[in-house]
Amino acid sequence: MIHDLDMIRQIYSLYPVKIAAARERLGRPMTLAEKVLFAHLDVDASALAKLPERKKDYVDFRPDRVAMQDATAQMALLQFMSADMPRVAVPSTVHCDHLIRAEQNAKEDLERALGENEEVYDFLASVSKKYGLGFWRPGSGIIHQVIFENYAFPGGMMIGT
Repeated sequence: MIHDLDMIRQIYSLYPVKIAAARERLGRPMTLAEKVLFAHLDVDASALAKLPERKKDYVDFRPDRVAMQDATAQMALLQFMSADMPRVAVPSTVHCDHLIRAEQNAKEDLERALGENEEVYDFLASVSKKYGLGFWRPGSGIIHQVIFENYAFPGGMMIGT
């Protein structure tokens, strides 16, 4: 199991205060989506005196995780590298599954992808190691399933590339 239980406990410990503050200001029951969004606003519960207005206000969120697949992670990580940060600030993972084309069978398709995309996989593995990202090599699973089995939890917020 890869779940960071301490992180999840910390997130859940803040939920009641943030949700209560948002509910009080809304003056109505909230949907699950609203609860998740309000719980991940990048402000203190006390700063919710004025709720953001739809289509008017810009809001910042603090996601719990970032997940990237190999085809789009390249650009995301190049952008990250240009930010000159020593490590990722949010737990992040790279999953190498999108560049594997299903044409013959699992073994042959994986071997072909390893040959065709070796430079991409080497880059993603190297950057992941340098900046503290988890790296799921080609053949280690489909990103959607890996996320559900190892990282997702009720009420969590994840951003994907």
